[in-house]
Amino acid sequence: MNNFVIFGDSTCDLSKELREKYDIEYVPMNFSIDDEEYVASLDWECHSAKEHYNLMRSGKRVFTTQVPKNIYYDRFKAALESGKDVLYISCSSALSASVNTAILVAKELEEEYKDAKVYCVDSLISSLGQGYLLMMASEKRKEGLSAEETAKYITQNRLKVNQCGTVESMEYLRRAGRVKASKAFFGNLFGVKPIIISDIKGQNYAYKKVKGTMNARAAIAEHIVNAANGVYDTVLISHADCEADAMLLRDEILKRAEFKEVILGYIGPIVGASVGPGTVIAFTFGEEVTIEGNE
Repeated sequence: MNNFVIFGDSTCDLSKELREKYDIEYVPMNFSIDDEEYVASLDWECHSAKEHYNLMRSGKRVFTTQVPKNIYYDRFKAALESGKDVLYISCSSALSASVNTAILVAKELEEEYKDAKVYCVDSLISSLGQGYLLMMASEKRKEGLSAEETAKYITQNRLKVNQCGTVESMEYLRRAGRVKASKAFFGNLFGVKPIIISDIKGQNYAYKKVKGTMNARAAIAEHIVNAANGVYDTVLISHADCEADAMLLRDEILKRAEFKEVILGYIGPIVGASVGPGTVIAFTFGEEVTIEGNE
């Protein structure tokens, strides 16, 4: 059954190949550089990924916006008019308020289309963690679950998607206010790397620090393997124009556990604006997240 359309947004970081494979759509956010606004395309239609991150490396500030209300309305309405319900899995509400706009639009459309349903689920994560939940929703749709059943499944399991990564510099997170318990890292001390997870509220939380890139890689790999809890199905790794580092992290993880599938991809322009070039993040499904970040 394919009785509903699955939407993510520009923070899900799914490549065109994965979106086509899993029949997933997305609603775009926007970003601006030097007062010029661009659509935050996951296919890098405005700048290539390398050009985008090189602009950031050169000191350019990237400012991001939420999904515009009219974009939600037009895309959701088109799905409803095709006779299908809608399931939208958003970026964590701790990182973006877009899901609140989506909920308002859903109510408007359900008034307009009495027999239609629009389900909005807060993923409590971003990047390929959010993307993984979208892929899981697609698999449930293939199994014949309805939009409502799939929304319930994703809501019940969203905290079982574990995130662990590190950044090249805390400066981008500091500017964006996107990380909790980060004061100890703001000095960007030479060689000190923060290890960042997504907590139970969907906040990025720098819960520990280690000395050096190799130790950071080992700490991330250990966290991901432990989180998988003996079921080594899929690990996803997203990176901000540092593919070699992503591949080294992949190798470090696979030394510890033989995951059946490894997916590597770019961090898109919205998440990238907050984490900065040189960031690498791994995700897997496993134990439920129980940590709550604090200052």
